[in-house]
Amino acid sequence: MDSTGYNSNTSTLEIIDLCLLAGKIMLQSGAETYRVEDTMTRMAASLGFPGAHSYVTPTVIMFTTSRTEPAKLFRIAERTTDLQKVSEVNDISRRLSERQITAAEARERLGVVDDAAHAYPEWMQIVAAALTGACFTVMFKGSLWDSLPALLISGLGYAAVIYLHRLVQIRFFAEFTASFLIGLLAFFSVKYGIGQEMDKIIIGSVMPLVPGLLITNAVRDLMAGHLVSGLSKGADAFLTAFAIGTGIGLVLSLF
Repeated sequence: MDSTGYNSNTSTLEIIDLCLLAGKIMLQSGAETYRVEDTMTRMAASLGFPGAHSYVTPTVIMFTTSRTEPAKLFRIAERTTDLQKVSEVNDISRRLSERQITAAEARERLGVVDDAAHAYPEWMQIVAAALTGACFTVMFKGSLWDSLPALLISGLGYAAVIYLHRLVQIRFFAEFTASFLIGLLAFFSVKYGIGQEMDKIIIGSVMPLVPGLLITNAVRDLMAGHLVSGLSKGADAFLTAFAIGTGIGLVLSLF
């Protein structure tokens, strides 16, 4: 057994699977495309394949250990935001590159990270969204009186996204309906004297739905030269923003 922890007759496919697992976890957890590619090639180099190549898009990972080996592909069906997993995979990759752990230990640790459920429970996400909406309302120069309905409306809007996404696996529909609900509740809160400025309440309440991380990753990928990934993430963020704007605009046009 060599210093990487692999026997000399270990199949190259096992090394590819190890790198693909690391890339899959990072991409599903919201990592930038260039970070995923860099992590995979560094891990392969530490395992004796300095000429490894990777090609990553938001939905597909392709990886090979050399120019002559056939590439292996992995399809990414769902993506979420879990920066703790991204950090843990980076730490495992760094330890593997510095020979602090073997490849077998890296594979075991990656399996633990992949199976871990770091996401906060839904009730906590809704509470956090409610507090976020209230705080943003104040930050956008809304009054404390406006932050009270925004607290309730932003929480209900985020809960609607979670519930509707379970019913229909089309994120645009869930975000459009949730933003329409937010606009409707903001209108009635002002109409019945619970709030004062409808625009401030709406702006603060929709902020938990805004794809901030997706926009940031799109810009960073474009700056790193990953045009396909950057444009596709930008288009995804645009669709979310369009759904939010359409839902709010429909309420304003009706009332």
